[in-house]
Formats: sequence, structure tokens, C-alpha cells
Amino acid sequence: MDFINKLKFDSKGLIPAVAQDINTKEVLMVAYMNKEAIQKTIETGKAHYYSRSRQKLWLKGETSGHFQIVKEISFDCDLDTILIKVEQIEGACHTGHYSCFYRYLEGNELKEKEENILDNNFEILQEIYNVIVDRKNNPKEGSYTNYLFDKGIDKMLKKVGEESAEVIIASKNNNKEEIVYEMSDLLYHLMVVMVETGVKWEDICKELKKRR
Repeated sequence: MDFINKLKFDSKGLIPAVAQDINTKEVLMVAYMNKEAIQKTIETGKAHYYSRSRQKLWLKGETSGHFQIVKEISFDCDLDTILIKVEQIEGACHTGHYSCFYRYLEGNELKEKEENILDNNFEILQEIYNVIVDRKNNPKEGSYTNYLFDKGIDKMLKKVGEESAEVIIASKNNNKEEIVYEMSDLLYHLMVVMVETGVKWEDICKELKKRR
């Protein structure tokens, strides 16, 4: 990794790193990396940073499960800042917000964004999709998702068929709560099939746009 020697680290051997959601383009957080953190990030495909307060290397999501799956790494013109484009598993901020940049200035007053799931309806689908991808790449004992991957495509498709039937029954009963529940189950199993077959939400959106 000879390129690392071209980067401009500060006097403490650190360089700022900006994490950005590769799908929404939202800036998620700013942290610091040293040479080891960069190497670990490249080797594992998951973002590693250096904690200035704890003075140690840390894997983003190690305790929370909110991993950052690295998709692209680039550098600014002066080679003194890193931009990491990631697939974020759940929220990036330790406060529970999706992005650390949830405060904004209105006039002279500092306010917090109201995160409404209706305003981020696609993001929740992408987050769940990302979790499924992570389960496939990093199997977790006892995970139902990994059970489906172990059983293969036939089992996945059988579940899609079963859940489709449940949606039909719930709709015939005209029970909204039941319909929402069964449709959520169906969407989850469809996403497992998407991951297994290499289909991404971008592919679905492109096809829908063509039909609009």
C-alpha cells in the first residue's frame, strides 16, 4: 500500500475521514484515521477509525452492529482528507440519528432535524437491504436470514409464495394492521431474494421509472 505514504497526516499521524452514504449522498460523520485504520478498512471492507480520546483503533459498528460497508475511497486534491462512500447499517451517529449532522442553523438558532420515517421511506428499505447483505457476507449464528441463505433459493422462493398468500388473505379480511404486517414480511423475503440474485434497489427504481 505505497499510496499511504503519499497522504498528508498531521503531527499525530492522523488524517480526517468523511463518511458518506453511497446511495443518498448524505454526509454521515467525520472521524480520523491513521495508517493502520486505512489498512484495516481496505483489508476488511468495513470502516475502521482511530479514536483520539481512547487512543486506539476502532471498528465502526463493533458494539452497535451499525457497520459501514465501504464501497469507494477517494482523496481530496491535497491528499489530506479521505472521503469514504459506504452502505450504512442503521444509524451512523451514537445518538441514534442516521447522520451525525442532524443539527442545523435557522437564523441564529440551533435546531434539530425531525427524522420522520415517512421522509426517509426509501432509506429504511435500503438499511434492511444492507443488513441482509451483511448477514450474507458475515454470517451470524442463530440468524433467520442466514438460515434462508443456507437453505438456498428454493426455500427463499417458497417463503415468498407463502407470504404472498398471507397478504392475499389479510387483504380479503380488510384488516389494515394485518395487511401492513404481512406486506412487511413479504418485502423482507423479497429483499433476501434480491440479495441472493444480485438485484439492488437501484435496479428496481430504474425499472419503475421507465414504467412511470
